[in-house]
Amino acid sequence: MRHLFLGTVCAAGLVALSACGDANDSSVERAIQDVNAVDETNLSDVMLTVADPNEGVNYFQRTLNENPGRIDLQRGLAVSFVRARRYTEAVPAWKKVTTNPDSTLTDMVDLADSQIRAGQWEEAQATLNDIPPTHETFKRYRLEAMIADSNQDWERADSFYEIAVGLTTRPAGVMNNWGYSKLTRGDYAEAERLFSEAVRQDSTLFTAKNNMVLARGAQRNYTLPVMPMVQTERAQLLHTLALSAIKQGDTETGKGLLREAIATHPQHFEDAVRSLRALEAT
Repeated sequence: MRHLFLGTVCAAGLVALSACGDANDSSVERAIQDVNAVDETNLSDVMLTVADPNEGVNYFQRTLNENPGRIDLQRGLAVSFVRARRYTEAVPAWKKVTTNPDSTLTDMVDLADSQIRAGQWEEAQATLNDIPPTHETFKRYRLEAMIADSNQDWERADSFYEIAVGLTTRPAGVMNNWGYSKLTRGDYAEAERLFSEAVRQDSTLFTAKNNMVLARGAQRNYTLPVMPMVQTERAQLLHTLALSAIKQGDTETGKGLLREAIATHPQHFEDAVRSLRALEAT
């Protein structure tokens, strides 16, 4: 009887140990999956930020082959195409994202952005038209303004630019775009004002500085505005101002500005030297 009791106890112990082993295995497996998920998330973040854009494309393509329905990976691939300036490939990638059941209106805006980058203006406008007007974001209105610009619908463009400026805490870029729109229309004074505001918002935005000089030159104002600039920037802006003067027939003023640009640049300023030699030869 005693042997039977011991046998029963041992059998029960073996069952308990087996159950514990199964539980431990499941816990370990879950822990490994959690760690892998964290590692994958971190790797995806790296591929979308500091990694080479084409490496990001390869990573997301490879990972999508293993998990074809995951929208986060689909987005990662589309973003990587844009980062790599492979806009023609970015468009179908974003279209695939927008057909995913978990897609959002933000994905539609990103599709329109890639369509504009690919030169598909009409398609981009159609995409934005499919987005409800209640979806009010900075990026959406910035794109709406760009499309209105391309259609020379200046009233709508100004309206959309104004809305976009009010929806961001970093409006320098959109102010630069708005200023360039005014520049192309011949409204040079307003363009200069917008470029000046863009530089005030972001003193590192050289494009806005250069555009402001173009707007001043178009008004035959050949002096540099007061704004933050390093020596190299000053030389480049003088060169832009010189070319603007020459374009308008103020050749002697242009020559003087070219000489000043050459003297200002801390290194050999080949573009300015070549322009000055061409003028002096004629």
